[in-house]
Amino acid sequence: MTTSNQPASASTKGAVNPPRACCVIGAGDATGSAVARRFAREGYAVCVARRTGAALQPLVDSIVAQGGQARAFALDARREEQVSAFFDQVEAEVAPIEVVVFNVGGNVRLPILEITARKYFKVWEMCALAGFLVGRESARVMLPRAHGTLLFTGATASLRGGAGFAAFAGGKAALRALAQSMARELGPQGLHVAHVVIDGLIDTAFAREHFAQRVAEAGTDGVLNPDHIAETYWWLHQQPRDAWTFEVDLRPSVERW
Repeated sequence: MTTSNQPASASTKGAVNPPRACCVIGAGDATGSAVARRFAREGYAVCVARRTGAALQPLVDSIVAQGGQARAFALDARREEQVSAFFDQVEAEVAPIEVVVFNVGGNVRLPILEITARKYFKVWEMCALAGFLVGRESARVMLPRAHGTLLFTGATASLRGGAGFAAFAGGKAALRALAQSMARELGPQGLHVAHVVIDGLIDTAFAREHFAQRVAEAGTDGVLNPDHIAETYWWLHQQPRDAWTFEVDLRPSVERW
């Protein structure tokens, strides 16, 4: 595992006291980045990770420019040794981890007769195995403090399979089951585990390029704004222990469901 040369910002504007870290695994250009910015605004030292760490530099720079603390990591969340090393490094070099967001994708659409075993396994690795590794390591570092939040990003496929999405649905359904098991086991020990179903098209550059007509027809109320999604993640982290939410679904008002 390698990290970027960008150190954690020295800024203390709005910093959490004592310092705490928020880790976003799968910090893409939409939801993951929005969640990272949201927690950074609340003073958390944000550690963002994806397979190509260099791609995170603009996000880190934008957070630091706003007075926040951020650090980028190159991480393949399917690799056990890399995930364990990442958590150890954040704990040792940044701050105790209080929030972990698992936001790795894996959305692949293929007819069932075109899905090879290799492709199916890769999607399962990204959705389910990586979720397990991140979840387990989150528990390892947070359970001794009996405090922390672990948030898993789900999708429509978490609840129902669709034509052409056999691999993705299998992986996301497995991730949801993992989150349920972890919530029941770890909740009484002080860790809030929640699963967020994103049921709709997210407003991204990819969506505007590949689903231009759908985005245009839907209008601003027909696609999910990543910043609005991030508000729900922050809300989940802020919930009191006597009223924790396990699962919440987010969709545009015009979405069919």
